[in-house]
Amino acid sequence: MSSWKTEWIESKPRIAMDCMGQGPLVVFMHGIGGNRTNWHDQLPAFAARFKAVAWDARGYGQSDDYEGVLDYDDFCADLRRLIDHFGVAKAHLVGLSMGGSIAQDFYAKHPERVASMVLADTRTGHEAAFDQKAREEFIRLRVKPLQEGKAPKDMAPAVARSLMGPNAGDRVYQRLVDSMAVLHKDSYIKAIEARTTWKPSFVPAKVTVPTLVVVGADDKLTPPAMSKTIADAIPGARLAVIEDCGHLSNIEKPAEFNRIVLDFLTSQ
Repeated sequence: MSSWKTEWIESKPRIAMDCMGQGPLVVFMHGIGGNRTNWHDQLPAFAARFKAVAWDARGYGQSDDYEGVLDYDDFCADLRRLIDHFGVAKAHLVGLSMGGSIAQDFYAKHPERVASMVLADTRTGHEAAFDQKAREEFIRLRVKPLQEGKAPKDMAPAVARSLMGPNAGDRVYQRLVDSMAVLHKDSYIKAIEARTTWKPSFVPAKVTVPTLVVVGADDKLTPPAMSKTIADAIPGARLAVIEDCGHLSNIEKPAEFNRIVLDFLTSQ
């Protein structure tokens, strides 16, 4: 099977994306410390049946940085540009962590453009578990070192360890470190600030498209109980818990993640 091809949406900010396969459009969206390469274990697996596309969100990877503060509406506008770029009415959205939040916001604004959703290791923004103490720890690990003059590669090892499951090996650790080491420092800080003040417009009870919620059993940032709450609130949603797996379920357990999500998408 041929490899993915990198394409760009040229309007500003320019958005980079890796594309592979033909068929219904599936868009993979990375987390706050990631980029499109986080989905390279997924693209070949999905390309046999779908047009599989993984983006760099604005300010990440090879996508452009931007002026001013970040609003999640900006991500939604970029996602709409991406779907329009491929000339289709709807896309299946697969979002992990921050990517799952983007999927939720996009559904709230443009439900007619969404064929289905996979919300992986994410949160709705309404839950009590992400309280002030949790927010402060989230910021301490990620932003404080950068404000003190360090580069993303300096904070990457500690953050990677905090996200991994207890039995994740060196391969997972290195992929997470490599991903965070190439973060755009200023845009990453903007994303963290937007994340901690995010006010979602998503209403789970109003969802009418097939939805799958996926979570690693050892995810400490968005634990299984949080994912169960999300799945319980969305009519007809399924919940899949991947054992022996932390926050980056698609990287730690790619074969299981791919099987679960492909089974979901092909059963519709």
